[in-house]
Amino acid sequence: MANTFPPFDLKRLMSTVFQAAPGLKVCILIDLDDPAEMRDYAFLSDPDCAIQKLGHDRFYRGFQDGVMQELGWEGGEMFAYHITGGSNLDLPDEAVDAEGNLISLEKDVYQVYDIVLCISTYSATAPLTAWAKKYGFRGATLHGLNEVILSSGLAVDYTEISVEAEKMRAALTKAEEFQIDFEAGGRSMTLRILCGGQEAQKSHGLCPPEEPDVANLPAGEVYFVPTGAEGQFPMKYEGGTIGIMHVTSGRIHKAELLSGDQAVVDAHNAKLASDPVTGELGELGFGTQLLPVSGRDIQDEKIRGTIHVATGRSDHLGGSLTPDRFAEKLNATHDDILFAPFKTPEIGIPQVRMLRAGQVTVILENFATCEHLNRALSS
Repeated sequence: MANTFPPFDLKRLMSTVFQAAPGLKVCILIDLDDPAEMRDYAFLSDPDCAIQKLGHDRFYRGFQDGVMQELGWEGGEMFAYHITGGSNLDLPDEAVDAEGNLISLEKDVYQVYDIVLCISTYSATAPLTAWAKKYGFRGATLHGLNEVILSSGLAVDYTEISVEAEKMRAALTKAEEFQIDFEAGGRSMTLRILCGGQEAQKSHGLCPPEEPDVANLPAGEVYFVPTGAEGQFPMKYEGGTIGIMHVTSGRIHKAELLSGDQAVVDAHNAKLASDPVTGELGELGFGTQLLPVSGRDIQDEKIRGTIHVATGRSDHLGGSLTPDRFAEKLNATHDDILFAPFKTPEIGIPQVRMLRAGQVTVILENFATCEHLNRALSS
């Protein structure tokens, strides 16, 4: 999936994503195992802090070395909070500034800054979106940042990406359901994801001043919050074990071992039994961009032809599953399950079909867009 990208340009990215006006106050958040390493930027010498170091070198330094002045922005400070350990878990309130002082994210960041950038290990889109709606700031989450993402997914013109995402959104919106065929370990299965004719949403990288919001960068997907789901689908666990997820009434109720370690599946079943909402399907997403594989789901799920479903928290997408509904606080994650030939070569998706207005339309075959989407994208 070859493409040519311009060099990463922080000013261009900020100007496009936020339609930047002078006088805005910006800051950068990072996560650290030991937030005390924020003092005097001690984390820069820690080899385990590659993401955070890129945040410092390409964003913090970029702002300080002239971008903030060119934009007419203020601030540019960097703060560190304790790593949450899971995708979209609520952030701790306590953080540390570059002088080693303890600060409150709610009082000293969310109520003070106009633009909050979060460059972290785990996604913070859900909790920051909730705070943005409360206090009126805008922001972007860029978890898992690496050099490939900087040189491709963050180097694009998001005005153009927004147009492409809208074309695909219009081609999929108001679908009643999607039928996804899977093949894994010699078994075939189908997952039906019900959408109830809802308007499709898009993650397109633009966060204009009209409404407090948090963009997920790189962007480029069309997504739905399922109203229900039925069937089966394979899932590849970290470590390579593959299980079959049995889905009824919009939720994974049981995992079955297909290959690998039975103990991994047993642990998942125990979690589903003790905290059933962890199995709720909270998102169905389709990538819209032509991008190189980065090794990070934040970019790779935006690649055209890929598909992802997510379990757990969905309030940041317009869903109803909020952290208070989980039995355990640390279970209140939003976990994307990405299907792509480079990520899950053991799992095939021969076909994805859309049911809309009484018609069944094939939209993907073997991770490639079909006539319906190709026609929409070329318009």
